[in-house]
Amino acid sequence: MHGRRAVLKMGALALAVAAFGRRADAAPVVLTRDPRLADVVEPDARLVELYGEGRWCEGPCWVPALGGLVFSDVRRNRLQVLRDDGTVDALRDPSDNANGNVLDAEGRLVTCEHRTRRVVRCEADGSLTVLADRFDDKALNSPNDAVLAPDGAIWFTDPVYGIRQPDEGLMAEPEQTARRVYRIDPGGRLDAMIDTIDQPNGIALSPDGQTLYVAESGAALNPEGPREIRVFAIQADGRPDEGRVFAALDSGVPDGLAVDSTGRLYAACEDGVRIYDPDGTWLGRIATPGPAANVAFGGAERRRLFIASGTSIHAIDLKARGLAL
Repeated sequence: MHGRRAVLKMGALALAVAAFGRRADAAPVVLTRDPRLADVVEPDARLVELYGEGRWCEGPCWVPALGGLVFSDVRRNRLQVLRDDGTVDALRDPSDNANGNVLDAEGRLVTCEHRTRRVVRCEADGSLTVLADRFDDKALNSPNDAVLAPDGAIWFTDPVYGIRQPDEGLMAEPEQTARRVYRIDPGGRLDAMIDTIDQPNGIALSPDGQTLYVAESGAALNPEGPREIRVFAIQADGRPDEGRVFAALDSGVPDGLAVDSTGRLYAACEDGVRIYDPDGTWLGRIATPGPAANVAFGGAERRRLFIASGTSIHAIDLKARGLAL
């Protein structure tokens, strides 16, 4: 840019700064609705972009053994690790449209794959063990997100996105009669736990494992569908109760979920990461440049919140701490 056009553009920028007091990139990203948010994050905390070359980043998972953050680029069909020094390496390319990731009780990476419609575990030699791919002798829909329970079980969600969106898997008709939440017993048994959610998406458990949160994202495929976070109490027999609405959204849908060490819930939403007290109070949000897809705690003290958002992986340092591995 040069000459008169450059002068005009510089002048317009100066006028904009004068009118609004500061540039947009200096605007706060922490928006407070309840004073208790002060226990979670400093009001002037800043969001940092760590990676910006994805197509649809998802499934962040802090993996100390790999020296950083594992994340999926679902639409690029790649599973990657973002290391502490800022370098990014491919773990699996192609990744079978990997989405959600979680560590099991022994620190092994467990991944939900859309293309193969399965949940797999990565062994020490790099081989994959299939943990779940069928229920009642029928293929799963497209496993989406997973969480580790204190008893060593893996819970995961199974909506239809990977068989309904051509850039996230292979198009197919569902074989299952419902979109369920499943539990993989530490011994390997697969049980259907919830079948009352239209499109179960993100999933999280309270620190004691007695409260289950599931993102209901039915409105992503049907504008009249539900857009809420549901909460379930785990009963004495290990099964969830009928559940209730924990938080409802006016637009967009809730996606990935995470819980900190005190039980606060972090939900990736259209307007950023919403933070809720266990009593259901919406404390505030961390704004992101585009819709947030998923969240995970990590870093040396697990006080860094990683946010997958569209093409990017962002991070923000918190006062709150994530659950211990």
